[in-house]
Amino acid sequence: MIKLIMFHVFWLIVLLKLIGCQHLGHGDKLQAENPVAGKIVFAVPPSQHLPAVGQKPVDNSDGASLKKGLRAFEVYPNTASEFKLPELPRKRPDTLRPLPIPDLPSLKHLFSRQPEPIEELSTGRDAPLTLNSNTVRAALLVPLSGSKSDIGKEMMRSAQLAVFDFADEKFELLPIDTKGTSKGAKAAASKAIADGARIILGPLLADSVRASAPAARGADVPMLAFSSDRRVGGDGIYTLGFLPEEQVRKIVSFAVSRGIKNFAILAPDNAYGATVSETLHSVTHRLGAKIVATQFYDNSSKSHTDAVRELADYDRRRKTLLLQRKELRKMEDEVSQKALRRLEMLQTIGDLPFDALIIADGGKRLQSVAALLPFYDIDPEKVRILGTGQWDVPGLGAEPALLGAWFAAPDPSARKHFVEHYRKAYGTQPKRIATLAYDAVALAAVQAQAEPVPDFSEMALTRESGFNGRDGIFRLLPSGVVERGLAVMQVLERDAKVIKSAPKVFQARIN
Repeated sequence: MIKLIMFHVFWLIVLLKLIGCQHLGHGDKLQAENPVAGKIVFAVPPSQHLPAVGQKPVDNSDGASLKKGLRAFEVYPNTASEFKLPELPRKRPDTLRPLPIPDLPSLKHLFSRQPEPIEELSTGRDAPLTLNSNTVRAALLVPLSGSKSDIGKEMMRSAQLAVFDFADEKFELLPIDTKGTSKGAKAAASKAIADGARIILGPLLADSVRASAPAARGADVPMLAFSSDRRVGGDGIYTLGFLPEEQVRKIVSFAVSRGIKNFAILAPDNAYGATVSETLHSVTHRLGAKIVATQFYDNSSKSHTDAVRELADYDRRRKTLLLQRKELRKMEDEVSQKALRRLEMLQTIGDLPFDALIIADGGKRLQSVAALLPFYDIDPEKVRILGTGQWDVPGLGAEPALLGAWFAAPDPSARKHFVEHYRKAYGTQPKRIATLAYDAVALAAVQAQAEPVPDFSEMALTRESGFNGRDGIFRLLPSGVVERGLAVMQVLERDAKVIKSAPKVFQARIN
């Protein structure tokens, strides 16, 4: 009897194992049906590995693919809830097709490419990752830990979308954590070069770019950094960030074309404020306009009352008003009394010397400063309020003083498809900066497919016609800065509307 029971138990266990194997095999089949074509590979010692979100370890149980002590991670869709990857379609949706820009590289064929299986990556414990002869590797340097990790992870998600949208099977993206520090960025750049990266995408902060640039230059590896500080560019380093100088030139040129000649500036006393002020002086001088008032404020202060009050020349104008009221009260004729009643409705008397005010700030500080303008009699109905790309956020019109204001930024219609794509894939709204990672990876993936060999040369990266990105057209200049096609926007109650469209093509560069 005992033997009979043991016999049945034995076959029950065998049957359960067979069912389990079939189930696992079915799961593998589901994953293999829709893999990404390009690969996103993490290769770090297990003790340093970031939380495995949206990533699946390559099976190294037989020891054939990977040596002990090192694991490679390749991204698969829908393997974790935190970094949920997109449902990969069999064909790219029409909304992802590049705009029909003349003279730009055609990417149409990439949008109908079918995903191809991922190949395993071989590596050793202490050696850099081994590439086969066809692999083209791009390193993505972003902060995946530390104080800026939320931004870094969003840029990583955007990069994942670009890999699927543009990469072929030989393209490989290697994300490396900069930890949000200069030291971390320097180490990340060295690792990227040691692992055979042909191009470096990132890092994010200007200090990190300065720290990592020498390694990239020494290895003759181009770097597409995400900084908006033009001073870190040059000699193989390119800044993809949104440059305030370019935005100021655009909005001031537009204002002058609408008859505005006298400008004032209200800016934080920091590097950004200084950059906007210097550019404003340069542009107004070139266009025959004038700066008649400049006021800086402490950006760390909770109150900016004194700065706005001084810019408005409020005390003098208020005193003049009170003196006139006093004189009119002494007079009893009807004309004087009518003038007195009119002055009773005013806060100050006398026109301001400027007809446009550019506020070089964004976020809560911008709204705080703007709210003070009417209080100190800077009337937005009489003075046109102007802004920079920091205004390119929803809900700015909640502050009434900003309604009708103008600012320069990329045309939102170009970004709209990216936002929809990102939200559908991850269920959240991307940060404004996320498009930089997408465009950088897309550019690298396209250049990796150049014939007869991948081309990351200066001539290829700085092509005069530029590229069509998710923020509109852009081109890299040999000086290391980016030039973008910007639109002029007007602030509405809930969003902003385009009042001057961004250009569709670039004009020829003047050497």
